[in-house]
Amino acid sequence: MLKSDLQAMPHECGDCPIRHRAVCARCEPTELTVLDQMKFYRSFEAGQTVIWAGDRMDFVGSVVTGVATLTQTLEDGRTQMVGLLLPSDFIGRPGRDTAAYNAVATTDVVMCCFRKKPFEEMMAHTPHIAERLLEMTLDELDAAREWMVVLGRKTAREKIASLLAIIGRRTASLTLQEARGEIVFDLPLTREAMADYLGLTLETVSRQISALKRDGVIALEGKRHVTVPDFRLLMDEAGDDADGGLLV
Repeated sequence: MLKSDLQAMPHECGDCPIRHRAVCARCEPTELTVLDQMKFYRSFEAGQTVIWAGDRMDFVGSVVTGVATLTQTLEDGRTQMVGLLLPSDFIGRPGRDTAAYNAVATTDVVMCCFRKKPFEEMMAHTPHIAERLLEMTLDELDAAREWMVVLGRKTAREKIASLLAIIGRRTASLTLQEARGEIVFDLPLTREAMADYLGLTLETVSRQISALKRDGVIALEGKRHVTVPDFRLLMDEAGDDADGGLLV
């Protein structure tokens, strides 16, 4: 990422694009002032490693822009993608000294980071941060359980639609919009990465994306720019209803 891109990031918390979703979402102005004293920004180019599993992690933070993947590598070298870090997602765990997973920037990424020890000390005296972090952790647990259903029970077409719906909902939430009607976003993953994440072959991913495009569920400009004309239709294709629950 160019240095100018990092300099262009808002340094005032009130102007931050993820302010309403980040770990600091409920902080009072005085609490934001304290956080501001311990924060710093880090940028990573696409393909660059944010942290390796097992490495000492002396910071925690939130993704401000861009997307990173979380992966786990087995002893024989096999790698499984276990999650995505989208804007506003939190990385690092207070109370744990080392990283649990590899984190790699899929696109250019900017992170708002906090020095770990001061952040942990502030958590002990700031219920707003502790409560928000707990809420985000529980949301992450719910998402992991939903993803078990995606991987274990859904068809290839439903898997692709589910992933597009997840990215579409996050895009809408960051702009304070409802996930309904038309939604436009850039797909942060290559088709190879989507195949890895969904447990599909590259050919299956390409075939299913083409089918969704042919059926009018999505429109594509190039390989990454996605328009969902009717988000409800996409949710139906994912096997979910419009509010994200399972169809009954």
